[in-house]
Amino acid sequence: MKFLASYIMKGRMQAMAVASSLALLSLLMPPVSIVSSATVALVTLRRGWYEGLLVLLSACVAAAILGIIVLGNYQFAFGYALILWLPVWLLSIVLREGRHLSLAIEISSVLGALAIIGFYLFAQDPAVYWQAILNIMIEPMMQASDAPIEQVKQTIAMLAKYMTGILATGSVTGLLLGLLLARWWQANLYNPGGFGVEYLALRMPSRFTITTVCVFIVAVVAGGVISEVAWNIGIILFMLYAFIGTAIAHALISATKAKRFLLPLFYMLIFVVPHLVVPVAIIGLSDTWLNLRKNIKPPSSI
Repeated sequence: MKFLASYIMKGRMQAMAVASSLALLSLLMPPVSIVSSATVALVTLRRGWYEGLLVLLSACVAAAILGIIVLGNYQFAFGYALILWLPVWLLSIVLREGRHLSLAIEISSVLGALAIIGFYLFAQDPAVYWQAILNIMIEPMMQASDAPIEQVKQTIAMLAKYMTGILATGSVTGLLLGLLLARWWQANLYNPGGFGVEYLALRMPSRFTITTVCVFIVAVVAGGVISEVAWNIGIILFMLYAFIGTAIAHALISATKAKRFLLPLFYMLIFVVPHLVVPVAIIGLSDTWLNLRKNIKPPSSI
């Protein structure tokens, strides 16, 4: 990974080649998109908004050319630029100028919330729209299984109400992972150990936590479309606090003598037992007032 980061920082052409080729590869392996967006973010973090923008635009042109050669169309490149590269470029500028990961996380949540609100403003009935898509996706599986149809339809109807938030959360998560990867690259190249200190000390300001609590209160108290929009935005906020909670748990575990055993176990359990994300997110939310790491010195590296 450090070799790839060094190659990216050699010049604009190298960064453009990595971003565009990985964008095309991500059509087969979606997680690769994180590395592609991290390429744009790394250049922006290190060299500023102008260099980052040049890499973004040149990568978009290169991806379009590759798309024509390999896929026979270029549209995916512009969609890629709008959905991934442009937002991560903006977040990188915020992180470079503001010098706080928490501020970049706040902006990412705003972008996700605006996307959800915009979709609800322009889509006639988002729940019906997603329900139709889910029905098409699930129909082949229904024909090949003996699952109770009515129960599946009820699950789809419930899930459809939150699909906008789920997809927006996936996009915001991808952006943040790309940004964090770029920040890690930057630290490895120019400030070894700096990323560990920065990430493990991550803490959201009280205004953001209060806003999060208010969003969930609106989701519970209100009804109809307003409640649905609030729940969808709440999914994004929940995910962001899971990031914070993970950093807190890592810092707390790192202060124990059994950290070599407990840290791998902690991350393994998060992936194996997804329900653990709920208490982890609650830890992240409560840290705004409890300051759980006040007596712990963050590790110098991750």
